[in-house]
Amino acid sequence: MIWFVGAGPGAPDLITVRGKELLETADVVVYAGSLVNPELLMWCRRGCETFDSARMTLEEVMEVMIRAEREGKRVVRLHTGDPSLYGAIREQMDVLRREGIAFRVCPGVSSFCGAAAALEAEYTLPGISQSVVITRMAGRTPVPERETIESFAAHQATMVIFLSTGMLGKLSEALIAGGYAKDTPAAIVYKATWPEEKVCRCTVATLQETADGYGIRKTALIVVGRILEGGYERSRLYHPDFSTGFRKACGEDMKDE
Repeated sequence: MIWFVGAGPGAPDLITVRGKELLETADVVVYAGSLVNPELLMWCRRGCETFDSARMTLEEVMEVMIRAEREGKRVVRLHTGDPSLYGAIREQMDVLRREGIAFRVCPGVSSFCGAAAALEAEYTLPGISQSVVITRMAGRTPVPERETIESFAAHQATMVIFLSTGMLGKLSEALIAGGYAKDTPAAIVYKATWPEEKVCRCTVATLQETADGYGIRKTALIVVGRILEGGYERSRLYHPDFSTGFRKACGEDMKDE
């Protein structure tokens, strides 16, 4: 069995309990060293072999994991955040399927959740936005034409943009072209939950200027939307006039009598 494990957004104690237990019992760990906090390796037992996949090709990663599994070793593939987001795990799982090797996935806390915590923000505020678009700018890795920043910006939903810190000037242009006003609130969250975390609030028009001012070039998420402003409608879920399957609205008890 090979386990794909979400390392969480950065802080070592934000890995899941299951993920920590898997690291503690692993014989071999292949971790994404460009993004995973190396302090997470402290959970590994003495004698555990570790490999930094930042310096490896897919073929080299798979060779290490397959060989170890066939030697009867317990293998963990440690990905940053949650493996399902920009983790390139599908291609790894397909190789394992072809080789007849069993695997499972242990989900993790995504960095977009860490960014919300750093911002003290709720992505889905009533009356403001009830949807979150998680996307990225097209760079060396393209995105489908139907998934441009402009097309998503037209919805005016909350946007969380990965892997785009080096293209903030173009990102601003695309967001504005898609329909966001220049003064739409935005934020750059650098290394959410790490000790060196930075939260830089700005607007859609000043993303590049803000990043330059703080010296941020990579490892940051961009959050865009009116949820960063402050105004919103009260949630109906906890409103005294709103009935749920667990609570009657105020006055309903008297109506039943």
